[in-house]
Amino acid sequence: MKILIRSAKIIQKGADLNGQVRDIFIENGVIRQIGEQLSAEADEIIEGENLCVSLGWFDMRVHAKDPGYEHKESLYSLEKAALAGGFSEIALLPNTKPTVQTRESVHYLRKSGDIIKFHPFAAVTLKCEGKDFTEMIDLHHAGAVAFTDGEHPIQNPDIFLKTLQYLSPIGSLLINRPEDTDLTHFGQMHEGSVSTLIGMKGMPRMAEEIMVMRDLKLLEYVVDTPFAEVDTTLPLLHFACISSAESVELIRQAKAKGLPISADVAVHQLCFTEDDLMGFDTNYKVNPPFRTQKDVAALWAGLADGTIDTIVSDHNPQDDESKNLEFDMADFGIIGLETLFGVANTYNVGLSLEDLIDKITIQPRKILRLAQPQIAEGAKANLTVFEPEKEWTYSTILSNSKNTPFLGKTFKGKALVVIA
Repeated sequence: MKILIRSAKIIQKGADLNGQVRDIFIENGVIRQIGEQLSAEADEIIEGENLCVSLGWFDMRVHAKDPGYEHKESLYSLEKAALAGGFSEIALLPNTKPTVQTRESVHYLRKSGDIIKFHPFAAVTLKCEGKDFTEMIDLHHAGAVAFTDGEHPIQNPDIFLKTLQYLSPIGSLLINRPEDTDLTHFGQMHEGSVSTLIGMKGMPRMAEEIMVMRDLKLLEYVVDTPFAEVDTTLPLLHFACISSAESVELIRQAKAKGLPISADVAVHQLCFTEDDLMGFDTNYKVNPPFRTQKDVAALWAGLADGTIDTIVSDHNPQDDESKNLEFDMADFGIIGLETLFGVANTYNVGLSLEDLIDKITIQPRKILRLAQPQIAEGAKANLTVFEPEKEWTYSTILSNSKNTPFLGKTFKGKALVVIA
């Protein structure tokens, strides 16, 4: 198969070709030529107005659902949604049935992608119940790229501490979504004026912030332990789905101290607030919940100054039986693979296009210690072709589930082709 990308602006922060308009000729999955007005014969020519090309996009927080919940999302439908969203690689949470806690389950996910590459996260504790450890070293050697209990924050500080100590010598990563679940029990939305007004049990910011403080303190203990094998040049701890302004500031201060940490934000947290829940639409019910405009501004500021390293979809498919219910009975979650770039680009505050693309290409792979693809002659093609100015309306959902508040919305910026 021969593909010619015609007159595309290369977007890769820090690269020599960044900002240059070039033709790219790909043959049998390998970049053969990069130049101007190439005359190579091709089976497919990709061209358009304001065409851009970058490294293949990477989403490092996706709820797989398969195996066990294929009616919500199968790996087949997940791949279709990811390709439509411009992703060549995605990382999968372990909260499936059975849980990703064996070599066989890791191998199943690694071998399942047809076009895109699936990177499995393995569970820290058996069934993600927070009680007994999995065989993390064995899972690491089997190909698990990081460890997390996914949807379930690690509540036990001893388990959290020992996990950091186990993972540090093998050069792996612990991912935790900070939430003290005792403070959010039965919570439905952000604790604030809106939750009071509409009579919903709130989920306070401090439930997240207290856990960020705890996790940072335990990480500092590990780093400062004599003879500890900690590579402080790469993250040992990653905070998932940060939502609070105070959390952003705590992480900013910890990075300034040199602690080996990184953080992400779910893209929907960058555009909605608690006010959007006034209509009791369960498509806006997520965890962590939408907070205030002050928090949204702090999240964008954290992205701009590098406190927050990457943007994720937190793609969490839920079927009608899980969402078409009274608000307090509905499950949390939004699908977001197909809309991540459009949402981030449309609501963008303060990020250049190079910085935005960096958050979904270079940074996720760096955090997970994965090899970086290259836009260079002789390199294997791992590319996303997109138009950052293209306006489009989200009208067709490729995911098995339809739980999104973005249906019918118009966005600026769309992926056209993934070449991987």
